[in-house]
Amino acid sequence: MSLRADGAGRALAPAKINLFLHVGPVRPDGYHPVASWMVFADIGDELRLAPAPAWTFGTEGEMAAAIDEGENLVERAARLLFEAAAVPPPGLRLTLRKSLPVAAGLGGGSSDAGAALRLLNARLPEPLTPEALKAVAAGLGADGPACLQARPVLATGVGEVLGPAPSCPPLPAVLVNPRRPSPTGAVYRAYDAGPVVAADVPDLPRAIRGPEQAAVVLRACRNDLQAAASALEPAIRDVLDLVSDQPETLLARMSGSGATCFALCSTPKATRALASRIVQEQPNWWVRACLLGSQLDTVHERVT
Repeated sequence: MSLRADGAGRALAPAKINLFLHVGPVRPDGYHPVASWMVFADIGDELRLAPAPAWTFGTEGEMAAAIDEGENLVERAARLLFEAAAVPPPGLRLTLRKSLPVAAGLGGGSSDAGAALRLLNARLPEPLTPEALKAVAAGLGADGPACLQARPVLATGVGEVLGPAPSCPPLPAVLVNPRRPSPTGAVYRAYDAGPVVAADVPDLPRAIRGPEQAAVVLRACRNDLQAAASALEPAIRDVLDLVSDQPETLLARMSGSGATCFALCSTPKATRALASRIVQEQPNWWVRACLLGSQLDTVHERVT
């Protein structure tokens, strides 16, 4: 059997945000135990399929030049999917329109891979089961399963154990990146060199009414990588200092291993005002207003 070669389509690879990220001491296998409330935005990269004489992959968009040459997570995800399904590469071209900054704490590569798996699996003659598809995603890294699902989760273990997150309406937010990379490996090494705490799972409510309550809950949590990342890349501290001092900001924090930070706001109108002001003050930064949360499932599943 082979993959259908007539299946043009597209899928959103949404930006991933760690509302909190608790990180424990490194294990003998080199992985860190974590606890994180992960949510996804209504903005991100986009993947498109189109008929082609043979299987090809390409990139375009504002951030395409930042992707390393050679195999990336999208190509690796496609290869692992074809191997798991025992199908040859199809006559299709997969194009990644890269809009998210790289090495940015947004799970861009993992989210791109998750979107590719969803898009391609839907075109298999016999799609892989959810369990089999999750196993493929897990082979791509700790964020793979969560980014395949692309819905709010409470991630524990090394990020592969996914549990329910608090129910919550969409959270208005502004994402800010100083256009400086924050490589994950270097940040974790810097974190390991300092005092390390436990990857404790906070006592979260089952339901959160809105952004104001979310900010209160999240103030009792933290991003354990924030200090290490800021020491390596001082521009992260510049972002946090500026964003935290704005009247619209309910809470400001770094996402993942940085360098992107987020500001929770009370309304979409407030995010637009905040984003506009930050762009005026720092025109070279990457700034986007967005919504985070579970009511955005229809956006995440824009697989056509």
